[in-house]
Amino acid sequence: MKKLLLVIDYQNDFVNGSLGFPGAEKLAGPIAARIQEYRENGDDVIFTLDTHDAGYAETREGKALPVSHCQKSCEGWKLFGELEELRKDSLCFEKETFGSAWLFHYLEGHGYASIELCGLVSSICVLSNAVLALTAQPNTPVLVDARLTAAADPAMNEKALDILENLQVQVAGR
Repeated sequence: MKKLLLVIDYQNDFVNGSLGFPGAEKLAGPIAARIQEYRENGDDVIFTLDTHDAGYAETREGKALPVSHCQKSCEGWKLFGELEELRKDSLCFEKETFGSAWLFHYLEGHGYASIELCGLVSSICVLSNAVLALTAQPNTPVLVDARLTAAADPAMNEKALDILENLQVQVAGR
């Protein structure tokens, strides 16, 4: 049975754009290496893309976070660095909020030996999609390597990793 790597929202706007933060760019090389490792082993890699349109400010999320970001097809929407090239020929789920309903439905119909998540932001979208993975495949180990995720606030990142562990996600690299 294959393993799955979920690369969550490692997009320009979360790295060096409107919601970017120092240090996020340092994840690019290690995430790219993990993608290559999964592919070399014949395992699956899926990407999520935070995706908004001009009406974002009127959404529930947009009212709480009034920062334009990840406008579809704009530079900030693309994956950061070499990951944009690595996503070609991969399954990608565009999502308008933190978790991806499409990803959840996909996972319901595809069994995996394990599901690993990486990307941004640990305390929001990584956490949300980890919960969806746990729900879609309750008997599948779900993993997060702390070296492959981050948040703008290091304390919030640590809290998110604690919550993931409390939810029985295997957190490595702490």
